[in-house]
Amino acid sequence: MSFSTEADSRSYGAGIPYNLAGLTLLVLLVAVGFAYVIDQAGRSGGLVEPQLADANLVQQTIGGRELNIPANWFRYGEQIKGGFASQVDLRFNLDLSADAKPLPVEVTLLPRSRASASSELLDRVYLHQFGSGTREGYPGLVGKPMMAREGYEGETVWYDALSPNPFVAKCAIEVDPSLPDSCLRTIHLQSGIAAVLKFDSTALADWRRFDDELALWLGQIGAL
Repeated sequence: MSFSTEADSRSYGAGIPYNLAGLTLLVLLVAVGFAYVIDQAGRSGGLVEPQLADANLVQQTIGGRELNIPANWFRYGEQIKGGFASQVDLRFNLDLSADAKPLPVEVTLLPRSRASASSELLDRVYLHQFGSGTREGYPGLVGKPMMAREGYEGETVWYDALSPNPFVAKCAIEVDPSLPDSCLRTIHLQSGIAAVLKFDSTALADWRRFDDELALWLGQIGAL
């Protein structure tokens, strides 16, 4: 009887280090998770808007082109690292009008072989998907609604019909009717990089200034 009690005591005591190790690991994991939540909350709450004067440059190479990008321009923290990259996701604030706040633009830079320019898609794809009628709203731009097929329902292509290398943006109705349409535009740069731009349709009112303002940001990082 005494032998059994002594064996049970030794067995119980031997398990204590393992229990403590497991408890320590659990506490560590909880602490790391809590720290991550705090960090993410801090990032989302204290987001600093990108500025042309931003420094703290990160050197990346995309499509053979060396870029020097302010850390504050990156949309995703995991991309803030030097070296070669297949693409980079940035955010710009274009000052299109003296009477309005700067326009946020989401910019994805990637090798031009991976994305067709919107001006090319106008003749090759969009033209064959145009529906009847024309929409008005932005002086100098023609608005053609797309036929409700092949995923184009609710979309309109706005373009400058007089230019050989036209401004072209494809805009889609947002799920929330209180929000402006969301537009996509892809351009090819002489550097061999393509820029995929996402912005809301309020920018179309000042479309003639769009490329000049965009060039300030792209030129700042060496993408032109």
